[in-house]
Amino acid sequence: MLRLCALCWCLILLCSVRAGEPLKIAYSDWPGWTAWEIAIQKGWLKEAGIAAEFIWMEYVPSMEAFQAGKVDAVTVTNGDQLVMAAAGKDSRAILVHDYSFGNDMVIGRPGVQSIRDLRGKKVAVEVGFVDHLLLLKALEMNGMKESDITIVNAPTNDMPQILASGEVAAVCAWYPVSGQALAMVPGSKPLFTSREVPGLIYDLTVVDPQSLLLRRAEWAKLVALWPRIVAFIENPATREEAIRIMAARVRVAPEQYATALPGTKFLTVQEMKRAFTPSSGLDSVLGSSRVVHAFNLANKVYSANLDPAKFLEPSLVMELP
Repeated sequence: MLRLCALCWCLILLCSVRAGEPLKIAYSDWPGWTAWEIAIQKGWLKEAGIAAEFIWMEYVPSMEAFQAGKVDAVTVTNGDQLVMAAAGKDSRAILVHDYSFGNDMVIGRPGVQSIRDLRGKKVAVEVGFVDHLLLLKALEMNGMKESDITIVNAPTNDMPQILASGEVAAVCAWYPVSGQALAMVPGSKPLFTSREVPGLIYDLTVVDPQSLLLRRAEWAKLVALWPRIVAFIENPATREEAIRIMAARVRVAPEQYATALPGTKFLTVQEMKRAFTPSSGLDSVLGSSRVVHAFNLANKVYSANLDPAKFLEPSLVMELP
């Protein structure tokens, strides 16, 4: 009994210490996550009484940092949340930032006019990641199968150089890499984008369940800040400033960033609530995650039989006015 009590006191002390530290959140260059930069630069975190440290990282290293317990939360797609779960890292999605609405692309080199033109040709994609799923959807909607093309597995960040090399007929990438590829290779064009399958790719902030349990009030404040960010982006009076802030973070010219921003559908409070409402379709994160889970199993990304509903925590969004 004495040993048990001592352990309890140690746990209480540990929780107390952790509660005094800033929330650590890894975020990367997708527009729905880069939008956090607005709150950072405008001082809204301090204004809202939120002690948080946002750590800018490349996408895959951000996932690795979360899995290693180096950060409390990370911004990921709903599909990659499942990938981390299959690898043993539990998480809860507390915020649905957006869904991709054109910024994920299959980009053809000059002379390639359509998805059907890819038959018998090489296509570069980061296998097992979200744009691999987008590519399969593009093939399916054009009466083709993955076996009709030759997949070249490569990191998403390398896609501009790969397209420029002329060694493949098309590459698959998300923004800003998709924009870089189009700019680097004059005459290249999007053959298929996420605009044609809205809801296939949702973008989330996911939190370690223990951190959520111990510091729920702080995470609630962070979730409550998101509508202010979306309003700042969508308001014509402040949109230009929002674009300047986000563009500077990813080192893209504001005018270029402005043309790409419509490819991300930022969600309002009511839209987030609808996305968190379970359904079998892509209008719901759960429905979308079940589609992605089937893709992950079919492509041997992992073999774990997961329940996507387990990893969603809509309560903080549902409490918003």
